[in-house]
Amino acid sequence: MVGEAGTGRVTGSAGSVPTTSARRSAHHVLEVDDLGREGLARVMGLAERDPKSLGEPLAGKGVALLFEKPSNRTRNSSEMATVALGGHPVYIQGHEVGLGTRESAEDVARSLACYHSVLCARVSDHRSLLAMAAALDDAGIEVPVVNLLSDRAHPCQALADLLTLREIFGADSLQSRTLAYVGDANNVWRSLAVVAAMSGIATRVASPAGYGPSSSDIELVRRLGGDVMVTDDATDAVAGADVLYTDVWTSMGDEDDSERRREAFSGYTVDEDLVARASRDVVVLHCLPAHRGEEITAGVVDGPRSVVWRQAANRLPAMRGLLAFVGGSGAHPGGASSRPEKRHP
Repeated sequence: MVGEAGTGRVTGSAGSVPTTSARRSAHHVLEVDDLGREGLARVMGLAERDPKSLGEPLAGKGVALLFEKPSNRTRNSSEMATVALGGHPVYIQGHEVGLGTRESAEDVARSLACYHSVLCARVSDHRSLLAMAAALDDAGIEVPVVNLLSDRAHPCQALADLLTLREIFGADSLQSRTLAYVGDANNVWRSLAVVAAMSGIATRVASPAGYGPSSSDIELVRRLGGDVMVTDDATDAVAGADVLYTDVWTSMGDEDDSERRREAFSGYTVDEDLVARASRDVVVLHCLPAHRGEEITAGVVDGPRSVVWRQAANRLPAMRGLLAFVGGSGAHPGGASSRPEKRHP
């Protein structure tokens, strides 16, 4: 049965199943490198355009926004980006679908794909996203899955970070810049390091023992052409850096470990003394929420070198560019209407 994109209605002979040769994969974005360098450049180009020039590639289409974890910036930027592109965002709380408990990730994806043209999800376990994407690919359903955050990656944040740096330094000068990250080498760091590698930005990461990047993380960054330095000395990491980045010491889901983490990260606070060791024109980024007095001081996050609110604001154009790319004319030169219809077995 052939489904009309984003409507859930089906036409054609009952029970027909797409053959293997007929199956196509949608452009899922579970991590930044799923875009490839060309795709990343196109997303940035779309994000930097006047929103009015993008038209309404999602007109008449639904965008599922599944949130297992709460959010401020991700939810608002995703909803408003969808609206700006003419689409209809549908916010779904995790308990409504019971991902992996009430219903399998595969079945949730197959169901939502009956109604939506893009499936965005903020999940606790990255494997849920992999299962969703695989289920749709196996069924020949061309609905892209977009990672709004997982324990493994945060690509939407990384796109906004890159957009911010392009605005500040200029896209052509990024290859001469160095970014220092101080703190937990978590999902935010991982996506940031990937997008930096793809953009030619050298990176340094300073973390206490047990909280640094894994060997596979470093291998990925270097395979993408990235220049990365790993250290446990924050002062070494930030020396002369053009960009200083940090994140919370305790992410959602790690609250039971907060006391031990506070002890481990003692000495890794981004404060005025640390900022003074960086480049004179350094800019400070933080993906928020910020815990003043822990990973960053109030004097830094609210100070003259901070660009955190510009960074937060850029979550919207970055998401708009990404949705235009995966769900509209950005990914398909002929426009959204040129996409083949989804097939629902």
